[in-house]
Amino acid sequence: MLHHVELWVPDLERAVASLGWLLETLGHTLFQSWDNGRSWRLGPTYLVLEQSPALTSNRHDRCRPGLNHLAFHVEDETAVDQLATDATRHGWHLMFPARHPHAGGAQHYAAYLENDDGFEVELVAISSPQQN
Repeated sequence: MLHHVELWVPDLERAVASLGWLLETLGHTLFQSWDNGRSWRLGPTYLVLEQSPALTSNRHDRCRPGLNHLAFHVEDETAVDQLATDATRHGWHLMFPARHPHAGGAQHYAAYLENDDGFEVELVAISSPQQN
């Protein structure tokens, strides 16, 4: 089981507004808080956002080696659609809008979102009629 993931972000306040909002909406709870970081926990796994002084760039590039995206289970298609709509008020932008919600294929119902710092998340419906 995954213990934790740590993401270095260029602007903690902006990351909390987008990623923090999403994590809390998905049921994670604030776990730790310090001057340059926050973490949210769900079960034994937690996700850290830290604005490190050692950053070498001011934007994440998902196409470079390293993390491409984080994918989260979402209850169903209705929840995917609602989150995709709500996310636009929290610094997220829908990716691949012409293929949404099947950008991952006809049998895959998901929203692909990118925030202002270049981090991508995928919100995947756990159950959908195509998967049954």
